[in-house]
Amino acid sequence: MPANTPEIERGARRWLLKETLGTAMVPIILLWSAGTWNWPMAWALTGLYAAWVGANTLLLWPQHKGLLAERVKKRPPGVKPWDLRIMGMVGLLTIGRYVVAGLDLRYGWGPEVPLTLSLAAIPVAATGYALVTWGMVANAWFATLVRIQDDRGQQVATSGPYQWVRHPGYVGSILFEIGSGVMLQSWWAIGIGVASAALFLLRTAKEDGMLQNELPGYADYASRVRYRLFPGVW
Repeated sequence: MPANTPEIERGARRWLLKETLGTAMVPIILLWSAGTWNWPMAWALTGLYAAWVGANTLLLWPQHKGLLAERVKKRPPGVKPWDLRIMGMVGLLTIGRYVVAGLDLRYGWGPEVPLTLSLAAIPVAATGYALVTWGMVANAWFATLVRIQDDRGQQVATSGPYQWVRHPGYVGSILFEIGSGVMLQSWWAIGIGVASAALFLLRTAKEDGMLQNELPGYADYASRVRYRLFPGVW
């Protein structure tokens, strides 16, 4: 891995600013849509985002500033066009989930998700984000957009959760997408979360195929770690 450079340092600071502002936008979108400040689950979700950013900063900043800088590049060389489309849709669905959940709370579009179920979803969403963080700690090439990072000396990640599944970050993302919808007590938000999870399944399939064809050593790794996401299933 290349040593930290002024460009990497600036990129890491941009990552922290971006994630901080993104976390601040979550309650703004949710509470504005709902028309009330009194929505405990909106604050709980905001807390999860804040905890995630804090954990990533604590764990990644000392050794993986290059990864943080990589994650804020708008369109680095070699990004797959299909991934831009997939992640663009995920971004729109994320905003849509928060707006719809707030409007559902305000106008009562459908039956409310039971509070006990929403509370049970908090550890699901938290586990999802924990898996994403673990994946980033174990994989210094855990970029936001899919590409072969020749400029960063990309290698196959085999430690941590990559010992058991080839894409642990997507396992975490799927858990978070569904869990966060349940947290927000809206069946409409749950439906949107499921749609986002489906996009991550598609992304997993396409990225795995790309890695087997383009990243040296990945095909051998895939022959040893058989499952993409769910041991015994797929």
